[in-house]
Amino acid sequence: MKIQQIRNATIVVNYAGKKILVDPMLAEKGTYPPFPNSARQDQNNPIVDLPTSIENILKDVDAVIVTHLHLDHWDDTAKDALPKDIKLFAQNEEDAALIRDAGFHNVEVLKEDTTFADIQLTKTKGEHGRGPILEVAGHVCGVVFEHPSEKTLYVAGDTVWYDGVKEEINKHDPEVIIVNGGDNQFLEGGSLVMNTDDIYEVHKAAPKAKIISVHMEAVNHWGLSREELKGYIRDKGILSNVLVPNDGDAYNF
Repeated sequence: MKIQQIRNATIVVNYAGKKILVDPMLAEKGTYPPFPNSARQDQNNPIVDLPTSIENILKDVDAVIVTHLHLDHWDDTAKDALPKDIKLFAQNEEDAALIRDAGFHNVEVLKEDTTFADIQLTKTKGEHGRGPILEVAGHVCGVVFEHPSEKTLYVAGDTVWYDGVKEEINKHDPEVIIVNGGDNQFLEGGSLVMNTDDIYEVHKAAPKAKIISVHMEAVNHWGLSREELKGYIRDKGILSNVLVPNDGDAYNF
């Protein structure tokens, strides 16, 4: 398994001989207006460049997983750049219909028994915040990758820590976990994705797993920097357990 952090929640997973792109936001720096009612209203999104060319990112991609349709996970540049016949997985029929409306015709809804090639893909639960903000944030999902020749990978998606995440960890016993750890927020409503304490709860639930925190410092409403997270995990004594990649970094497991 090789996992490369691209930018924000966009990652490339090489798994059991297949290259899978997750949550592609591929626009040039500054293409979109800032998310409203949040910090850094003077910075357009994305607020950083891609670490490599779109051509390099999309080269030999076998499939795409879109955990939900928020702009920072599925943008117009990705819709234009991806071949319309590529295998694409969505979280539900509503998202799948909108992706088909964008011209894609090989779209499948993730379920608990989805297979791609000989990789088992299992849709997992998620909550995109806590309390009333959930009605605004909408539905999200994660996905577990399983294959006899690979370690189990859990891509948690845009979720905070809650009982559903703990249930997924207990059920699948993942050895590698990718969390969206930027503590992104609006001015009201609290964390939309994981903060430091959430990430620590993930570690406590899966103390032997390698945790990779992505979705950091790439869109205007981020709330947790890489350096802040590194300081937190240093203080907790879990530097070897939690990885905080820069854009472009890759890991082999």
